[in-house]
Amino acid sequence: MEFSANLGFLWDELPLPDAIRKAKDAGFSAVELHWPYATPSADVRAALADTGLPCLGLNTQRGDVSAGDNGCAAIPGREAEARRYIDEALAYARDIGAMSVHVMAGFTDRSPASKATFAQNLRYACTQAALTQRTILIEPLNTQDAKGYHISTVPEAQDVLANVDLPNLKIMFDCYHLQIMQGNLAHLFETCQAQIGHVQFAAVPGRGEPDTGEINYRWLLPELTRLGWAGPFGAEYKARGTTDSGLGWMDDYR
Repeated sequence: MEFSANLGFLWDELPLPDAIRKAKDAGFSAVELHWPYATPSADVRAALADTGLPCLGLNTQRGDVSAGDNGCAAIPGREAEARRYIDEALAYARDIGAMSVHVMAGFTDRSPASKATFAQNLRYACTQAALTQRTILIEPLNTQDAKGYHISTVPEAQDVLANVDLPNLKIMFDCYHLQIMQGNLAHLFETCQAQIGHVQFAAVPGRGEPDTGEINYRWLLPELTRLGWAGPFGAEYKARGTTDSGLGWMDDYR
């Protein structure tokens, strides 16, 4: 079983190249990023080359965070901005060898107009990503942490996939968000397994290390592997203390 360090949360106090090297030293098999754009892609590429770690993916920009943005790809009237973010993310992904981009939808009223806008922007993203054999991801976010986000459940994400109808659009299956929204995660995984592009995890509640809370990851992650998941699991959690002091959970899988 392999794990990817989400460097949006883990070692986030360090410069990104140093965080990549820490992930290698800690025994992670890959890394994934949130919004790495302040770091030159050449520096990230060099750190990935030094460590031999692949980068699984990164997110499109959120937009105006101070105004409450969490993406804008599903917001009518902001199509040009959304496509700039898509182009930027795909270019950065190409530069560092990342194979997926998570297109952030934003907060919407889930109107027909917002659904159509999201589909149009995703068709654009998928078409551009296909030129270099990359995957576009969408992620349901729970309504406690991200009230009003455009999608919050697997069925809603599946509706988006059906509407866009392009093979390189996949679902980010985040166990933290989906436990809060739906639960029964192994069964839920089976209902959409062919449509999943990445799996992430964190404790519920609290979003800390996966060694506490209501999800028994020592059972769940091997079960998802048994069901057929072959990729690294993305450790997207917020350390309760320092990242280094909270890595004991990995011993359960060695």
